[in-house]
Amino acid sequence: MTLKIAVVTDDPGWHGKQLQAAFAARGVACQFSSLKQACIQTGRQVKVVLPGFESAHPDAVFVRGIPGGTLQQVVFHLNILHVLEAQGVPVYNSGRAIERSVDKAFTTACLAQAGIPTPATWVCADRSMAEAIHEQEAARGHRLISKPLFGSQGKGIVLVNTRFDLPDTDAIHNVWYLQRFIEQPDSQCSDWRVLVVSGVAVAAMRRSAPGWLANVAQGGSCHAAVPEGALKTLSEQAVACVGMDYAGVDMMRDAQGRWWVIEINSIPAWRGLQRVSARSIAAILAEDVLIKCCKKPPASEAMQ
Repeated sequence: MTLKIAVVTDDPGWHGKQLQAAFAARGVACQFSSLKQACIQTGRQVKVVLPGFESAHPDAVFVRGIPGGTLQQVVFHLNILHVLEAQGVPVYNSGRAIERSVDKAFTTACLAQAGIPTPATWVCADRSMAEAIHEQEAARGHRLISKPLFGSQGKGIVLVNTRFDLPDTDAIHNVWYLQRFIEQPDSQCSDWRVLVVSGVAVAAMRRSAPGWLANVAQGGSCHAAVPEGALKTLSEQAVACVGMDYAGVDMMRDAQGRWWVIEINSIPAWRGLQRVSARSIAAILAEDVLIKCCKKPPASEAMQ
């Protein structure tokens, strides 16, 4: 019987096509499914109805996107994954793993508690407290970055030079996430993205841009990098501490050469990474899903 994988996303795009081709190359059917149209039914039994899988559950679920929305909507979408897992459907990454990373505050706390170097961070829900934190750090010669608690691709990130740079309450949904800015040796900002799959750093790139923000989505340039040394060790430790099947780890190196783990992404994009990598990222991910979730023997060429 042909295996059938649900790829959860509202916008398959380039990443969806890459995954579809990678699964097809392994004789596996892949169908896109939106959590927005999913339903949880209870009665004599509990049932999750995914679009495209009304008659039977998929053999596994690959989470490529979680829809945004109100807190209630986000919780509902994650609950769909939780119920599927409770019914024995493998979910890659799991709902719990996504919960640990979608909230930057919790991710940072996990990293710090595990002893992994991550910049000093403050999270509060009071503007006067946020202003006091800024003043305290400024007096010590440090700048701060303000980030949305839920966010990606560099959107909404602000460099806080004065207290007037702190975002308005509505812009950050009443929670200020403030992180110490990593000073770099020159005016060219650089950070590193490492893809960790099944606990192993399999690909990496350096992103660079003039100024202070290097995200590819914000115009950063991609350069090939080798996941070795501290880049490899810290990224693998970071993913292990939050228990993810795969993740994109963002890291930076300061003016003194010290490495810092900035963020962990449980639903990472990899288009920029693929441009500078000789390995097929989609093939690596598809192979890992089939081995881990469907107990399918590996295709040796996929991991070359």
